[in-house]
Amino acid sequence: MNKILILDFGSQYTQLIARRVRELGVFCEIHPFSLPLDDIKVFDPKGIILSGSPASVYQPDAPLCHGEVIELGVPVLGICYGMGILGHLHGAVTTRSAYREYGRAKLVIDDSTDLFFNLEGDLSVWMSHGDKLEGIPDTFRRLAHTANAPFAAIRHRVQPLFAVQFHPEVAHTDSGKAILGNFLFKVCGCASDWQMRSFAEIAIDRIRRQVGDRRVLCALSGGVDSSVTALLIHQAIGPKLTCVFVDNGLIRKGEEAQVLQAMGEHLGLHLISVDAAERFLARLKGVIDPEEKRKIIGAEFIAVFEEESRRLGRFDFLAQGTLYPDVIESVSVLGPSVTIKSHHNVGGLPEQFDFELIEPLRELFKDEVRELGKEIGLPDVILWRKPFPGPGLAIRIIGEVTKARLDLLREADAIVEAEVAKTEVGRELWQAFAILLPIKTVGVMGDERTYEHVIAIRAVTSLDGMTADWARLPYDLLQAISSRIVSEVKGVNRVVYDISSKPPSTIEWE
Repeated sequence: MNKILILDFGSQYTQLIARRVRELGVFCEIHPFSLPLDDIKVFDPKGIILSGSPASVYQPDAPLCHGEVIELGVPVLGICYGMGILGHLHGAVTTRSAYREYGRAKLVIDDSTDLFFNLEGDLSVWMSHGDKLEGIPDTFRRLAHTANAPFAAIRHRVQPLFAVQFHPEVAHTDSGKAILGNFLFKVCGCASDWQMRSFAEIAIDRIRRQVGDRRVLCALSGGVDSSVTALLIHQAIGPKLTCVFVDNGLIRKGEEAQVLQAMGEHLGLHLISVDAAERFLARLKGVIDPEEKRKIIGAEFIAVFEEESRRLGRFDFLAQGTLYPDVIESVSVLGPSVTIKSHHNVGGLPEQFDFELIEPLRELFKDEVRELGKEIGLPDVILWRKPFPGPGLAIRIIGEVTKARLDLLREADAIVEAEVAKTEVGRELWQAFAILLPIKTVGVMGDERTYEHVIAIRAVTSLDGMTADWARLPYDLLQAISSRIVSEVKGVNRVVYDISSKPPSTIEWE
């Protein structure tokens, strides 16, 4: 079987590389950069990809792979930090760049063979780096450059060793998938023979073997992640699964009724609803720090599930719809990645609790989850729900979470959702939502002075949540949203629009 090995040096985008490779129909696995050489030989990859990293190769403790990796005769592609690795192993010097590149850059192709086969003209590529190669060894030649990176793509003159400074795995890189495809098919000689159906079959079999005769409690929010998780487990173990919807008081307007109806009508799962709003709000009283919010919410979710497990009879497993973006932002998984923020179902979990975890989607991205959901028969009404964070509206309120602030934000958010749904751009958006800011501003309404809250609107486009661009919403849509919020939501007199991309921002504000 064709296999690609991805060595992880801690990049936020490592799993995104794997996702692109899988999209192209090639099986791949991610392993730590320190994977022993003998294990690499046993894996017998058709090609090796070196990921990016938050580190720099010139640092004393920089993560480095075995130098013998590039002597195996196997094609190698270094991405960002991976370029620094290849350069370092061949004696090149990497230094801190005077100008850090984050976001789009124009790539000029100097050689349209190999990686850039059938690609012509300039490409818009996604950069996220602060280092650059001072020069390349005589054994390498340049394939492409940008204004700030004179060696944005290089290759060895004889050996199948390639490197790029930009991130072809990111959706915002023009023809990034084609570039990776050229490496997989033209350089490595892989065949496209791996599909999502294979993942579904493997996951169902793994769940069946893991659970055996025991029982599973599934945290079901009604979003696509938890719904796919629930349906996948249901297809594996049937009635041994019980799903629990927790109304923690941090959910969207009308969400509980929508979830219970959708799950009962479309999936027919054993679903229990728990009203826990008061206990969550009590635990969040006075809390301002976003990380503390996330950890409190994660711990309280577990407490609810443990109580339900005792009430309903012993459950050995807790199933969650954890995705890879949750994991990579919360903890270092396979490489030395940097924690961006904890998620209630990852970094927000208590160190000890009464369940074993089942997280069949933790190596997938949102669009892959939707593909999997379609594969296993999840209805479109659930499949295309917009992502909603596990901590809910608590991380869309900057500052303390109170019932009054939640009620205000919930109404504003419902208006955003309703107005966006009326337009053709609604399906194209990854998310569109409201944020309550911790400030008040002076306004005038009905010839009277007001001093009231500010609502920020966030709308982004993305394929996987790892990177995102702010959505260029039509002015008439923004006007409709603003007009309705200040007219219908008592206590708001100003609406602003967030035009930040990810990176450098995250999609959520907290």
